[in-house]
Amino acid sequence: MKKIILIFIVTLLSSIMSFSLRAYAVSYSVVEEQRDEKIAKGIMKAGDAVCLFQSGTADVKKAITIGDILVVYREGPKHERKEVGKIKVLSYSEEDYLKGEVVAGEIKANDIAKKGDVASLVISSEDTCK
Repeated sequence: MKKIILIFIVTLLSSIMSFSLRAYAVSYSVVEEQRDEKIAKGIMKAGDAVCLFQSGTADVKKAITIGDILVVYREGPKHERKEVGKIKVLSYSEEDYLKGEVVAGEIKANDIAKKGDVASLVISSEDTCK
């Protein structure tokens, strides 16, 4: 009887161990370099064309003119703004978009480009501008 109980316990323990090992095998965290590579996609550097979304109102068009340099900020996890680059305005595209060129820094989509109190949202590369 003791032998049967011992075999049962060993079988039960080995089953439990194999289930937990299988679950652990598929729950590895992403390798650091792969995560960094994914984050790096979409970064625009000096010379790259960008598209900015803005409200299209008259006050924005008065404040932002062709040739202006906009300072670009990125919001951090604690909602602090950090300057990450600069964009030169090349042209207006339709009523709600600006075409620009990165002149300094590294810029991503969803960064905020500002001149004074007026802000525009970086949405993508120039291909999205209509």
